[in-house]
Amino acid sequence: MAHTYSISDLAKEFDLTTRAMRFYEDMGLLQPERTGPAGRNRVYSGRDRTRLKLTLRAKRLGLSLVEAKEIIDMYDSPRDTGPQLEKFLLVIAEHQKQLEAQMTDLQANLDELKVHQREARALLAKVDKKPRTKAGAKDAAN
Repeated sequence: MAHTYSISDLAKEFDLTTRAMRFYEDMGLLQPERTGPAGRNRVYSGRDRTRLKLTLRAKRLGLSLVEAKEIIDMYDSPRDTGPQLEKFLLVIAEHQKQLEAQMTDLQANLDELKVHQREARALLAKVDKKPRTKAGAKDAAN
């Protein structure tokens, strides 16, 4: 018999809330069997577990849930995997370009911060070297 999981089992395994699990179901990423009175109990299959794992991996890569679903659904089809892999490569190439642009922006921000730090340190060094006035010397002595 195939292994099945409850919503709590998978939520715990993947450190998710049951609300997140239901959201993924609403998005069509997961399709648990419904059992019990009025179908209130969800029973997840090994296929659902794999789809959840792929969904979370796609999220870590920066894909939207819609993009993740498109790619994961392609693997469910009996078609050749060539088009699926090409789609996957296109999507991750686009995300790679976005991440590289963000890295460029972040590096520019870091460079600007370093300039401001050097300027602030130079100004502070000048302030520390200034001779104190008599009033300042009195205050320092007290």
